[in-house]
Amino acid sequence: MTEHSPVSLPAISILGVGSMGRAILSGLLAPGVEVDGPIRVTNRSAASAAKLPDDDRLVSLLTESDENANSAAVKGAAIVLVAVKPAMVPDLLDEIADALAPGTVVVSVAAGVSIATFEKHLPEGVSVIRSMPNTPATVGRAVTGVSAGTRSTPEQLETVRRLFETVGEVLEVSESQLDALSTISGSGPAYVYLLIEALTTAAVEKGFSADEAALLVNGTFIGATELLRQSGKTPEELRIQVTSPKGTTERAIAVLQDARLDTLFTAATDAALARARELAAG
Repeated sequence: MTEHSPVSLPAISILGVGSMGRAILSGLLAPGVEVDGPIRVTNRSAASAAKLPDDDRLVSLLTESDENANSAAVKGAAIVLVAVKPAMVPDLLDEIADALAPGTVVVSVAAGVSIATFEKHLPEGVSVIRSMPNTPATVGRAVTGVSAGTRSTPEQLETVRRLFETVGEVLEVSESQLDALSTISGSGPAYVYLLIEALTTAAVEKGFSADEAALLVNGTFIGATELLRQSGKTPEELRIQVTSPKGTTERAIAVLQDARLDTLFTAATDAALARARELAAG
């Protein structure tokens, strides 16, 4: 979402505000975002609730002191985000099913839990949309995949798209593609951090201090990605622009290409996809 793009959303509740739930909440509380009524969220403990922002647009309910907290949170909500741990999802859905009004959209933020599982535990009149945000949501730079359920409408999907655009960009895909998407954007930040770690180690081995190496490498990655974002050029075009014929960068790139970096990333994402399917199968 840009600073100049006001967003209006219906009543929302979030069940489970761990790191991802809080990241989404930060987008909903951002300037220019209007949510109908207070955003009701549930936490297991007061310690978890203490991590939430102090905002009068927010109502926090504690499940450890109120066994009806989740049901109370979803009453009247048009959109319910389920952001608890995957193993907790079936019991939670059974708990809130009777409190959901017909036409409510339940949005899964629980990795590996299928739309079919959600729909099995919810009334016929309740729609399900599955999502896969990534951790840059915490700084408003997420890439979120969303998939329609069998009962959701295009209008409901568009509303959920607008919700996730408050924390970054959104890509609509079929559910069959969502696990593959998770191996790219979901796990992708870890791949980038691993590359940063490796290049930082190389810098230290060349005599730079840890602080100097961090400045060199972190700054280079941040600058390169910002240039990619602003230039309108492809990564290939920018790489060629930096790689002078017969120069030092060309020699370094040749080593990386000889190591078949492309094949390595394909193998890595294939491994992640296989694991995602194992988890989905229980």
